[in-house]
Amino acid sequence: MKNIFQHIIDSEQQLRELCGYPNEVVQNKSITVIDRHCRDFIARSPLIFVATSDSSGNCDVSPRGDGEGFVLVVDDKHLVIPERPGNRRFDSLRNLISNPRVGLIFMIPSLEETLRINGRACIVKDPLLLNQMEAHGKTPVLGIGVEVEECYIHCAKAFKRSHLWDNQYWPSKESLPKPAAIIAEHAKHLGVSVDDVAKGLKESYEKRLY
Repeated sequence: MKNIFQHIIDSEQQLRELCGYPNEVVQNKSITVIDRHCRDFIARSPLIFVATSDSSGNCDVSPRGDGEGFVLVVDDKHLVIPERPGNRRFDSLRNLISNPRVGLIFMIPSLEETLRINGRACIVKDPLLLNQMEAHGKTPVLGIGVEVEECYIHCAKAFKRSHLWDNQYWPSKESLPKPAAIIAEHAKHLGVSVDDVAKGLKESYEKRLY
């Protein structure tokens, strides 16, 4: 495949010469356990992003969301993310079977800093753990168990630049992309219509969240 990028940084030395080094606080802000501050952050977070890759390095990032505190902190080294019903592609889970490395970003509405956790993960089906994450009368069938290796707060610059939480910058609903139309176009070889996709999404959101 032709590479259209002509000016490439291919060593850390080049990167550092161009962009420099982090300050002392940034170099030392990472911890290896879920301390009380991380516990509080996780307890307030209703949305996380889960980054995985398979044994060949093919990557995936997938959101997980529920009521605040939906992620179970087991102890200062372990947490569990409930696996609520989705589209059954299981991109994250299939990746974890071949490569246990995982990266998490925890978000709290209106807070521009995020909590990042890196570690090793596995797919768990332990009833003692899963029963603690029951929601709306439904217990998750599976969860993602994470052994924490690194925790740190990520600065707010990306959120400040994007104005994500500032509704004066939000686009009108009428101007937003239409997910049903996009899916129908991408799956047009199946002959599905926009209405078919929209109805399927609506039914899934209304009947299969838990």
